[in-house]
Amino acid sequence: MASPRTITIVALSVALGLFFVFMGTIKLTPRLSRDAYNEMKRAYKSYVRALPMLKKMGVSSILLRKSIGALEVACGIVMTLVPGRPKDVANFLLLLLVLAVLFFHQLVGDPLKRYAHALVFGILLTCRLLIARQPEELLPDKRMLSVNGDEQPLIHEAAPEKGKVKVS
Repeated sequence: MASPRTITIVALSVALGLFFVFMGTIKLTPRLSRDAYNEMKRAYKSYVRALPMLKKMGVSSILLRKSIGALEVACGIVMTLVPGRPKDVANFLLLLLVLAVLFFHQLVGDPLKRYAHALVFGILLTCRLLIARQPEELLPDKRMLSVNGDEQPLIHEAAPEKGKVKVS
């Protein structure tokens, strides 16, 4: 049976992955929602206007929106389908992306309701990364100590505590 930690990581990975595939697709094409696509175009134009250094570097609002959208789709697919270490890398990249988007929202002075979803998903990405990076805890019956080549249970688990009766 899978541990609660594993179930949590899988559930968060799939949910976050699908969310970012959806959001990235909205940034790339109007096929899912024309209104949301047009809103994204407008928002990214305001981000580039607020950061003139992007314009000086040759980054247009279209390039910024499409590159962020493509990164969201790619990382979302990895979070949903690819096992192992690449999920953590995708999680970290998405977390950096969310931080950048939060910076953009603050820069243009958007109200909280416009970027609340980014805050929530940033917190979820952080939680998933922290849970995934924790070492797997061994079950009490598997904790053994190797002494002179012989495996023995740890001392504090081998003997019952003083004053307590072990009931089977």
